[in-house]
Amino acid sequence: MFGEGILKGLAETARNFFGSFVSAERLITVEYPEQRIAPFEAARVFPFLVFDAKNPGDSKNPGNGEDWLAGLRCVACQICEKECPPQCIFIEKSKDKKPDFVGKPQNYPVRFEIDISVCMSCQICVEVCPFEAIKMDTALELSTEDRFGGLLLDLEQLAKPNEYYHRIHPAGAAEVDARLAEEKVKAEEKAKAAAEAAAAAAEAAKTKAAADAASQNQPDEEGSR
Repeated sequence: MFGEGILKGLAETARNFFGSFVSAERLITVEYPEQRIAPFEAARVFPFLVFDAKNPGDSKNPGNGEDWLAGLRCVACQICEKECPPQCIFIEKSKDKKPDFVGKPQNYPVRFEIDISVCMSCQICVEVCPFEAIKMDTALELSTEDRFGGLLLDLEQLAKPNEYYHRIHPAGAAEVDARLAEEKVKAEEKAKAAAEAAAAAAEAAKTKAAADAASQNQPDEEGSR
């Protein structure tokens, strides 16, 4: 039938229009910004850095200890900086090291900046990060009057606690935490086994040294007789 598609479209429009007066499900328009729709979990806008807080529920003490930087997962490996297509990530590595989540000494970023005026939200930085340190945020309202400095987010602006990651991406955060916990247990078991092996080797060396000393003293005692 000629014009059948137009009639179907008009019928759907009429159904939504009149149905919106009696059914909340037909209310398609959202009066933004007074009304807001919660973003989907898979939504992504710009990246942020995850740090593990000592007291996640305490806003006055968000960091690991007195310094939130101590809980930062990023080790300044600079893989995200190298893989970023628009080259909007800038990292400066530290000269010293701090323990990571498994206790291994690692470098950390003294400078980490992302130019969100250039960022294309491709999520490549998240995919290539081996430490689960960078994730995609869902915050939308980042407009500013400063078109240069205001759109260049620094380390303190990018760092957010793991609790925040759980709030915006609960399924993904739970999966990451489980994997990191498993890796930490394996690292602790490996370190414990290494310590036990070292202690056993030291004890064996001590026993051997005592035996060698005893064997060297025995001929002297026989000669004195």
